Amino acid sequence: MRIALFVTCLGDALNPEVGRATVRILERLGHEVTFPAGQTCCGQMHTNTGYQRQALGIIRQYVDTFERALADGAEAIIAPSGSCVGSVRHQHTYVARRAGETQLAARAATVAEHTYELSELLVDVLGVTDVGAYFPHRVTYHPTCHSLRMLGVGDKPLQLLRAVRGIDLVELPAAQQCCGFGGTFALKNAATSTAMLADKVTHIRKTEAAVLTAGDASCLMHIGGGLRHLRTGVQVMHLAQILAEDGSAHP
Repeated sequence: MRIALFVTCLGDALNPEVGRATVRILERLGHEVTFPAGQTCCGQMHTNTGYQRQALGIIRQYVDTFERALADGAEAIIAPSGSCVGSVRHQHTYVARRAGETQLAARAATVAEHTYELSELLVDVLGVTDVGAYFPHRVTYHPTCHSLRMLGVGDKPLQLLRAVRGIDLVELPAAQQCCGFGGTFALKNAATSTAMLADKVTHIRKTEAAVLTAGDASCLMHIGGGLRHLRTGVQVMHLAQILAEDGSAHP
């Protein structure tokens, strides 16, 4: 299958290894990955903070870019981010329609139908749970709010993690509680966000895991900051980074 990668603006700017890991997983499974050069952002930050008019141009850029990718032979679009895929699926058409851009809304809906979060594509589209990964460490998993509630990915990330050779996967207490990031929520409601983060860090430490994983780099950035501040020694890794590990670095 030919798959177009939407690396996301956060991934591009702060954690490009997540995009590279996504490519390694898909190529290991025998798929071709393309990177449409015109991609920028999904517009989620603007939409969520009320700047829908300003988000319209960003949405149009996403639709133009990945519409071309589909026309060039891509059968699916993948993003290693539940929040960005949630925006593409649940905000793009709404924002365009509300602005009176009916043609853009229709095009956005078509592109959204082909856009998948990493675990969705692997489990639902490709029918794979074992991606050939090897990661001999104690790991706990945080289900991010957008992937859990907007996309309904359920236990797909856990299915993938359970198939990783060598992993010691431990359940995170109160896993479905938000980490407190929420984009600009963490800035506008800093005290509440910090309290939520403190709860999340407490639950992570109880697992005695060496690594916390999740499907959104934004949540990992927030939680990772809390873990580092307390010098817990717990690392944060995106789901894609764990699934990309194949044992080649472990003799």
